[in-house]
Amino acid sequence: MPIKGIHFISKKLSEMAEEDITDTSRIQEELLELQMRYEMEEITEEEYDKKEKKLLTKLESIRKYKEKK
Repeated sequence: MPIKGIHFISKKLSEMAEEDITDTSRIQEELLELQMRYEMEEITEEEYDKKEKKLLTKLESIRKYKEKK
C-alpha cells in the first residue's frame, strides 16, 4: 500500500509541475507588464523587442507542447 501512495504523490507532483510550466497566463501577464513599461518609457524599444521575442518564443513552445499531448 505505501508504494501506491508514493506513486500517487509522485504523479500529482508531476502533474502540478507540468501545469506550472505550461501556464500561459503568467507569460501573458509578463507581456502586458512589458508593454506598460515600454509605454511609460521605463525601457527602450530595443529592450522591449528583445524581451517580447523571448516571451513570445516561450508561448509558442508551450502551445506546440500542448498540441503534441
